[in-house]
Amino acid sequence: MLEMNGTNFITENERSGTARSLFWPWAAANVSLLALSYGAFFLGFGISFWQATFAAIIGTIASFGLVGISSLAGKRASAPTMTLSRAAFGVKGNIVPGLLSYLIFVGWETVLVSLATLATETVFTRVGNIDPNISRILGFSIAAGLTIFGGVLGFQVIMRLQKTLTIATILLTIGYIILTADQVNWTAISAIPSGSLQAFIGALIFGITGIGLGWVNAAADYSRYLPRSVSSRGVIGWTVFGASIVPIVLVIYGSLLAGSSKTLGEKISMDPIGALTTLVPAWYLIPFAAVAILGLIGGAILDLYSSGITLVSIGLPVKRHVAASIDAVIMTIGTIYIVWIAGDFFGPFQGFLITLGVPIAVWSAIFVADVIMRKRDYLEADLFNSKGIYGAWNFRSLLLVLLGSVVGWGFVTNTFASWLSWQGYFLGLIGGKSGPWAYSNIGVIIALVIGFFGHILLSRKRIARQESHN
Repeated sequence: MLEMNGTNFITENERSGTARSLFWPWAAANVSLLALSYGAFFLGFGISFWQATFAAIIGTIASFGLVGISSLAGKRASAPTMTLSRAAFGVKGNIVPGLLSYLIFVGWETVLVSLATLATETVFTRVGNIDPNISRILGFSIAAGLTIFGGVLGFQVIMRLQKTLTIATILLTIGYIILTADQVNWTAISAIPSGSLQAFIGALIFGITGIGLGWVNAAADYSRYLPRSVSSRGVIGWTVFGASIVPIVLVIYGSLLAGSSKTLGEKISMDPIGALTTLVPAWYLIPFAAVAILGLIGGAILDLYSSGITLVSIGLPVKRHVAASIDAVIMTIGTIYIVWIAGDFFGPFQGFLITLGVPIAVWSAIFVADVIMRKRDYLEADLFNSKGIYGAWNFRSLLLVLLGSVVGWGFVTNTFASWLSWQGYFLGLIGGKSGPWAYSNIGVIIALVIGFFGHILLSRKRIARQESHN
């Protein structure tokens, strides 16, 4: 059934369900085995297993806490996130965060389909001795096909598909953990020395940007279908619980596996999912391929769906499903680059997360602050009227994004691509690009602080005036 809703209001008779229903889409989007590989990425910051565990717990819950608060906007209105963002940036000014969100959506869906393709290649090559290129083509066809199917057809198909994907993926993941539990070497894990505070913060920020932050701009896309009477605490709680529980467990277990084998940790940087196949017997490789692909697809579907909505919200005059189809073409081109041209996965991935993570952090903080400060429901008609109470442009919010991005980029180091080496220009203030804070990516936290408190200071009176007319 093709969903015809886009950035339009969801009518009251279409709004149903309970806060508990949010568990399924968010769990399916974050049940990916990529979280196991994150365990190796966390340890790569030079921290101990216990530090990695705390970084995973704090980073995951904190970042999805932002997603949970943003979901309230969907319940209080009937429009998707990037339409509601117009209240903070103006109806026309919202094109700036809209373009940023679009890039992060397309980037993530490309990353997830690429990972599914690489994992399938590894499995098919090992099981059937199939030519690597043929294996990649088969993997890409499966991953991209299911992603496009769910993302283009829309909400109802997604909600049904995500529940099935979640249950199947969790069961198969439990099987993977049982089969690999004997690989955990507590002696090797205990021998890993603790890292510095700066290294811990670096891992924590990687968890925030790599696990939850990129979902803030999709939060209301699913909660907008809930009745306004649904508990706000329930919306936040089920979103955070559904999105966090599996990633936390998998990152911790991934840290155990990577900490037990230095070789595995090195392989994960090249092929994050495929490297995990080396730990299971050959008979489990096909189920492993299924869990890897299904888990990654769960997230890619949500990204493709929301990227289509975002493209419409910034002004492309097409239906949502047409916009999603356009994104599918871009995703295909990006996947071909990562899988067939780029020689390393983690480098482009980390560069992508850091570079877009800074401005997205500013926007996320502004949006969350805006949701918290508003006491009344949005005037939905004015979200589509540049002469309404939200105005055409809110230059204060746009300047905050610019300020937060400039300052944030100045406090991150990006050595993963030569064209990103300009970042880190303020690190000289805290020890330089080779100092103790060089790889902490503290700029992301600074960007969050600037966006959140800056919006409260600059827009509090503006919001009060808007709501006096509500």
